[in-house]
Amino acid sequence: MALAPDQRLISADDHMDIYVLPKDLWESRLPEEFRSAGPRVVDTDDGPYWQSEGRTFGPYGRKAKGFISANDFGFRPSQPEERLKDMDRDGVYSHVIYSPTTTALQFQDPALKVACLAVYNDWAAEFNRHDRNRLIALPDIPSSSPDAASAELLRCIENGHRGAIISGVAGAIAKGIDPIFDDSWHRFWDIAEEARTPIHIHLGGGLHSLQAKLGSWRFPAMVAVAPIQLDEILCGMIFSGILEQRPNVKFVLGEAGLGWIPYVLERMDHELHKYGDQMHDHKLSMLPSEIFHRQVLVTYEDEQFGVECIPRIGFDNVMWASDYPHGDSTWPESRKAIDASPLAALGEEAVRKITYENAAMVYGIE
Repeated sequence: MALAPDQRLISADDHMDIYVLPKDLWESRLPEEFRSAGPRVVDTDDGPYWQSEGRTFGPYGRKAKGFISANDFGFRPSQPEERLKDMDRDGVYSHVIYSPTTTALQFQDPALKVACLAVYNDWAAEFNRHDRNRLIALPDIPSSSPDAASAELLRCIENGHRGAIISGVAGAIAKGIDPIFDDSWHRFWDIAEEARTPIHIHLGGGLHSLQAKLGSWRFPAMVAVAPIQLDEILCGMIFSGILEQRPNVKFVLGEAGLGWIPYVLERMDHELHKYGDQMHDHKLSMLPSEIFHRQVLVTYEDEQFGVECIPRIGFDNVMWASDYPHGDSTWPESRKAIDASPLAALGEEAVRKITYENAAMVYGIE
């Protein structure tokens, strides 16, 4: 079954990488007190790089290997008109766009981080206004404290954002920061519940022994297991009661992949049956799998086995993604890639849900 030419596609996990952001984004917008330490582009012997707090990190105007050329995307992903042209070429109607700041910018000063994320989030809101039905750049919420997160989430909602990203590993990597399923985060989740704002966690972090190293076996090994690290945050969000008590919050696991999900759902249900009577801080009134099916969505890219698992995961709980503009993206042949995948075997209704309807519901796309 081939996609109908007029069937809309929504890619639910795309990116705005650090190297394509405007050069003066933070220098021109940060409050004066933060500008000297904030991100700026500096020339080095290896070319232009982003620098913040005296530390050099991601390249500017180029990927990790090689300068931007006419054969790649250049700065197009951060230019609304050009990004829309790339989407049209791929036959994709809308992009849900994840921020680069959580993974690329590891700030040492919490106050600087809050200020820098606010700058990016305001810029992202302006970016979305070029076509709010097609461009959904998600704001990045600081995870340095529940109070800071709550304040920025409120600000972003008031600024028209229709979802938000937050780090799922903050409590694991920073001393003194509670994980987002801790009781101290209840106000944050109450705000999301009242506004019906979907909250997103993207893969990244959680590993304890494998580290990315280009040119080494460690890199593919790390990438192979990275999505599975989302199991901890998923279990925490469900068993803590955060989601059960806030049925209007959609919780999205970005780039999670699919194959591991059925096992974790079965395992959570099993453990509730085994230990439920011993849980005194919060006792679930629903099965973990029922909470998942009501509120959790996962995104996937070009998978084979994972697609076969979708009937076990739930047709309403999966969203397809192209991963533009990353190297493993299906752009500009996303429609052909979907046609060639096992997804078609699940039936026309399933294809519509997974490639369009589920995301349209989550983000209010008309």
